[in-house]
Amino acid sequence: MIIREIQNFSLSRIADSGQCFRMNRLDGGTYRIIAFEKYLEAKELGDSRFSFSCTEDDFQNIWTEYFDLSADYRILHTLVPPDDHFLLAAMAYGHGMRILNQDPWEVMVSFIISQRKSIPAIKTAVETLCTNFGTQMTFKDKTYFTFPSAGYIAGLSCSDIGCCSLGYRDKYVTAAAQNVARGDIIFKDLMEADEVAAKAALKTIYGIGEKVANCILLFGLHKANAFPEDTWIKRIIDTEYAGEFPKSLYEGHLGIIQQYIFYYARSREYQDIVAAGRLHT
Repeated sequence: MIIREIQNFSLSRIADSGQCFRMNRLDGGTYRIIAFEKYLEAKELGDSRFSFSCTEDDFQNIWTEYFDLSADYRILHTLVPPDDHFLLAAMAYGHGMRILNQDPWEVMVSFIISQRKSIPAIKTAVETLCTNFGTQMTFKDKTYFTFPSAGYIAGLSCSDIGCCSLGYRDKYVTAAAQNVARGDIIFKDLMEADEVAAKAALKTIYGIGEKVANCILLFGLHKANAFPEDTWIKRIIDTEYAGEFPKSLYEGHLGIIQQYIFYYARSREYQDIVAAGRLHT
């Protein structure tokens, strides 16, 4: 167990932001994270102090990058015009959120599964996939399952993964696995490519369209200018920005800004504002 003081960092806001589906709250406010075949429990202790159930080496070599702790998110506040009351409120509401550096293969499958599913349903489907086809491991006395490799999933049929209740998405998952296993998609190359080229490559995969491709770019390849647009984002752009969000103001940080918008748009606080007819504009 190690303890760190970390500014502008919130486990709850990251866990609830819809970017990761294997980060879950346990009793007592502890969060369980399974990533890169590792198991971690993290907890906020107060006064910007956090505990992590890992070694110093793993914290430095895995979790510091995973949580994007080297980045200074304060710069984002300097980019927002003072009259953009909606975005200022969204950033205040989402204070402490960070964009995780996740395994791109896991992100690809997770967001293929996410199509027309709620976040709880996505989490259930992902966990079922891991339980059935991942590797069983233990951390102290806790059992967990790793995310199954592309090579393993590529060898399965749609009927094999039917137990995961993916519906029509099962053929998309197997197609993606086959692309990755064959080497048609090489994530290292996509990380080094520019956003346009990486997105074009992702969209060649059966079942990956614009929105899912942008999610993979942002959450799996950490291309911070990707801007996934779902119904929540489109609704905000229409209601708060008269149909046109000023993307040029946030060049290089659009994905992070998008995540603040998404998190706030789904909140009870913002829904109450909408219901009362008190929009920020």
